[in-house]
Amino acid sequence: MILVIDTNILLAGLIKNSMVRKIIVESGWEFYYPEMSFHEVRKYKDLVLEKSGMNEEEYAELLNQLLKHITLVPEEQIKPKIEEANKLLGKVDLDDVVFLATAFSIENSKIWSDDPHLEKQNKVRVFKTKHIVKLFFPEEKEN
Repeated sequence: MILVIDTNILLAGLIKNSMVRKIIVESGWEFYYPEMSFHEVRKYKDLVLEKSGMNEEEYAELLNQLLKHITLVPEEQIKPKIEEANKLLGKVDLDDVVFLATAFSIENSKIWSDDPHLEKQNKVRVFKTKHIVKLFFPEEKEN
């Protein structure tokens, strides 16, 4: 499976040792995240440290571990798709435009997000965490 993840999914993988983290690390699926949105991850670093109980070194190590399984998509690849994504989502949620544009730039990709705004378009399929968990762990419930 080819999935573009949004910031909340990446943060969920950082905050606790959950099924989200396990899926990113162990599934063998392809995960993509827009490089231009990485400032969002940095912005919430203190919150992640507080909620997770990690220190700076542990945080950096875990982020690097997750990024071994996530391809950062360069801005140059996404920019040509921004206008199309903006037409579909710009009036709904400007922050989600980049994730839709990223999905447009990667053939056969879907989006993994719990943000209901991304479902306001019908060009790219959106999976919520509960759906991803069911695909990866058919008999378990979400952590």
